[in-house]
Amino acid sequence: MVKNKKAPTFIKNVIAIVFAQFVVKILGFVYRMVITNIDGFGDMGNGYYNFGFQIYTLLLAISSIGIPNAISKLVSERCALDDYKGAMRIFRVALVLFTIVGSVFAAIMFFGAQFIATNILDAPPAVHTIRVLSPALIFVSVSSVVRGFFAGQHNMKATNTSQVLEQFLKSLSTILIVMAMVGQKPEYMAAGATLATTISTLLSCLYLFTFYAFNKKDIKEKISAAPAIKIQGSGPKIAKMILWVSIPISLGAIVASLNRIVDIVTVVRGVKIALSGVLSGEALENEAVRLSGILSKTDVLINLPLAINTAFSTVLVPTVAGALAVKDYATAREKISFSLLISTIVALPCTIGYMALSGPILQTIYPNYSEGALLFTMVAPTVFFSAMSQTIYGSLQGMGKIFVPALSVLCGGILKVILNLVLIPIPEINIYGAPIGSIVCQATAFFISYYVLQKNLPMKLSFSKYFLKPFFAAVVMGGVALFAHKLLLGFTGNAVATVVSIGAAGVVYVVMIGILGIFSREELSTLPIIGKKFKK
Repeated sequence: MVKNKKAPTFIKNVIAIVFAQFVVKILGFVYRMVITNIDGFGDMGNGYYNFGFQIYTLLLAISSIGIPNAISKLVSERCALDDYKGAMRIFRVALVLFTIVGSVFAAIMFFGAQFIATNILDAPPAVHTIRVLSPALIFVSVSSVVRGFFAGQHNMKATNTSQVLEQFLKSLSTILIVMAMVGQKPEYMAAGATLATTISTLLSCLYLFTFYAFNKKDIKEKISAAPAIKIQGSGPKIAKMILWVSIPISLGAIVASLNRIVDIVTVVRGVKIALSGVLSGEALENEAVRLSGILSKTDVLINLPLAINTAFSTVLVPTVAGALAVKDYATAREKISFSLLISTIVALPCTIGYMALSGPILQTIYPNYSEGALLFTMVAPTVFFSAMSQTIYGSLQGMGKIFVPALSVLCGGILKVILNLVLIPIPEINIYGAPIGSIVCQATAFFISYYVLQKNLPMKLSFSKYFLKPFFAAVVMGGVALFAHKLLLGFTGNAVATVVSIGAAGVVYVVMIGILGIFSREELSTLPIIGKKFKK
């Protein structure tokens, strides 16, 4: 719809999203690091913050998480057929539909906060974070429609800029609010932290409408210049079509969010059972929240590398959908296989690196609350499985296999619940049962979704190229990181030793990729700037 003389390429869109997502994750990581180290917040504040935020994430998944990909898919298909007027009608109907949906779930979250905190989470003080977050559901639902509309036209500026703006405002305001609340109880400080989310989502929503207003003229010109195509159905019919696409896409996120809620519930209750012979009363309650907060602290680091991979899952939906709409199977296979290779290249070193330097990383980032090294090491493998699953989910959604991601996550989630219920209450295992369940959950989801992908769009993926060589390069990198850190620790402090060893390991990994010849010449030519240097 927006006039583009030269359509952005697949890899350019990926790079744009990679940059935006990386900035978003870095900003999110920075503010979580800062507030965790603020006196009085710590692991307990993280626990209460995570309780409220996971309820918000679940309701967000139900009300809006599938919107961008659903609208992107539908708009992309219409634009591929030059039906720009149909794409515009999809946008208008979706805007009304999800404003209503977001408002309904915001009300449910606000008025049901006390019941959720007391009866589901078994953490009554979490009521404050839940209530403060509820209005954000409206703003995110509306914003998601606008982002999906422009993404369907391969214009990622609306998504990228709004997300970076939102995260910047959120990071800044979170730090300022929590610092202003020093001396308050952890649950109140956590509520103050979540207030920043509501404020930032409102401002991001206002930006998106401004972006739309600036592009409205070009949109109208595109519609008037398009060939006349019969409009598909009335408003209610289009709304039904949107829901038919968005609900299955959302199911994966809904099930994933439910898994996290179940994880919190089973962790809190399981820890209480495991420690019931040692602690009691308020001390037992606080320890359960604290351990949950430590687990949440490692989750922030686990999600950081997934920011890069999110770009491929996002761009793959409209790209694969558009290619298959005109029966261009070769392009679909090419983009999916290349995305899977990049996902492996990114995820494996992060996994091995986290396992090698778990303790030093936590000590560097959370000097005041650095506990959790073993948990971090155990949960690190989920980075690889989560990244690969992300890419496959985007491919499957673009292919129209929109129920498969949800089914994959559901199967993994069931196994995780069983393992949590069995392992965590055992005193000798305790909180360490949670990462075991997480690995099994993510691995199960990955293998199921990969099987379905290969069955519906067979691809010849070399095991050596797509896993063995990257894994060997990552292991060498991990060994260098560990050796360098131990060597440097005798001359400098932990923070400097950690940063330098990570940098040295990164250089070694890049060199190993080149030596092992993981990328073909054709693949290197698609990588801007660094591709040419690699070829030389």
